Amino acid sequence: MNIRAANQSDYPELRMVYLESRRKSFHWAVAEEMALEDFNKHTVEEYIILAEKDNHILGFASLYLPDDFIHHLFVHPDFLGKDVGGQLVNASIEKMNKPIRLKCISKNQKAMKFYEYNGWKKVVEEGAPQERYWVMVYE
Repeated sequence: MNIRAANQSDYPELRMVYLESRRKSFHWAVAEEMALEDFNKHTVEEYIILAEKDNHILGFASLYLPDDFIHHLFVHPDFLGKDVGGQLVNASIEKMNKPIRLKCISKNQKAMKFYEYNGWKKVVEEGAPQERYWVMVYE
């Protein structure tokens, strides 16, 4: 598996990974409201790293470097449980300065367990009643 910075030629496949991953894992959201264009809208001004193997993108992380913030971490559903997320988190940590923050949707219990297993700590739960998320920190 190779971890590297994304470039514009990766965007078509990144859009697909983002869409398929959200449709499979965001059971609380309406899948039909998700679109390929969401990737571009949701990653403006972010540094994107990706994991690839055999010229296929397995997952990505988008980082907002000025705030040392992981905005997105998505792994294609076919590659869950294969350390793609762990390697992307580690590469993200290496790119930024501690403490590093992220927000994890409260309903996303798998992601919450993943982050806690990898050394992240819950700080505070915020958001509107139907959009609760945990602010998490890695120090």
